[in-house]
Amino acid sequence: MKFTRVFAFMALAGLAGSAFATNGYFSHGYGMKAKGMAGAATTNTDDAFGGANNPAAMAFAGNRLDLGVDLFSPRREASMSVPGVSVKSDSNYFLIPEFGYTHQMSNDLALGVTVVGNGGMNTNYPTNLYGGNGKLGIDLMQLIVAPTVAYKVAPNHSIGISPLLGYQRFKAEGLVNPNTGTPIPNAGYDDSFGYGVRVGYLGKITPTVTIGAAYASKMNFDEFSKYNWLFLENGDFDIPENYNLGASWQATSALRLALDYQRINYSGVKAVGAAPSAGGFGYDDVNVVKLGAEYKLNSAWTLRAGYSHTNNPIKGATATECGAGSVNCGEVTTNILAPAVIKDHATLGFTYTLASGNELTMAYMHAFENDVSGYNGNSGGTDTIRMYQDSLGVQYSWKM
Repeated sequence: MKFTRVFAFMALAGLAGSAFATNGYFSHGYGMKAKGMAGAATTNTDDAFGGANNPAAMAFAGNRLDLGVDLFSPRREASMSVPGVSVKSDSNYFLIPEFGYTHQMSNDLALGVTVVGNGGMNTNYPTNLYGGNGKLGIDLMQLIVAPTVAYKVAPNHSIGISPLLGYQRFKAEGLVNPNTGTPIPNAGYDDSFGYGVRVGYLGKITPTVTIGAAYASKMNFDEFSKYNWLFLENGDFDIPENYNLGASWQATSALRLALDYQRINYSGVKAVGAAPSAGGFGYDDVNVVKLGAEYKLNSAWTLRAGYSHTNNPIKGATATECGAGSVNCGEVTTNILAPAVIKDHATLGFTYTLASGNELTMAYMHAFENDVSGYNGNSGGTDTIRMYQDSLGVQYSWKM
């Protein structure tokens, strides 16, 4: 009964405000322990977020329930040199819930579920830079449910699989027809459902070295029928395929170091990967490197820190480059709607273990300010998009 109620809460909360975009429209990590280590979680076996990180890890997680929420604050700004205007987006605070549960069915078999929010292509500019009616902005919310099966194929090696079930909701307002410059009537919210799969492997190679890998297919969603004019392929907006590789080293009895590599293939989703001239947002594929450290101070306190770096999915182009036919021409102007220009994150976190064995975990993230500028072929000026972010999250975990 407790599990059912918590799951229902997470589903409703997730639909209310999933807006965590920091590596494109992916979060920097899932689960507060991962977020405290900049998302380096491919080999993490002490929470129930394997469905979002590495399904195989849940074979070693035991019986537990993790419930968390993040207060996420992205600060977005856009400017146009012609006509000389700069505006900051409103809607600066979002609550992002997440949930994980795992149960050890036997020594080798574990079943569980992970529920997380994704998305974050959210802007709300009080001044319409495109010249349309009213405010300018878009709102994308995504909820991903990942039931998980993990199995130990040997005492120190496991595999796992998580079918991915998704729901997303989208709205755009204040847009204009790029050919005529006339305002487009607001269509309100539209939603769609999708599916995919994540598979993973985890191996404890030595008593101090663990390796892991996970692959997630593209999540195929129904089309946004109200926005078949905005997204390519009749309103198709999918979550791109991605994979991660990781290794961790128990350097001492107290200190563990983790290194992850993540690849997100935005080019496989035409709505975001195609060039603006072809009707897309022009996102490049990204490579993310995550480094995390975990230090067990004593039996009650565990401290964490991390840093991650990624290449920018959005590129700018000068007037000369646009004249030469650069594929990056128009990307900045288009992505005023979704200025996903973050490259670097620093994180801190801790877990406090109570006398009952239950855990209280917190994580803080700062995404350093970055901006990208590019030529605007309509105005003849230069457009700039800029963003920085902060988040503070808390998670309570029940050991069962």
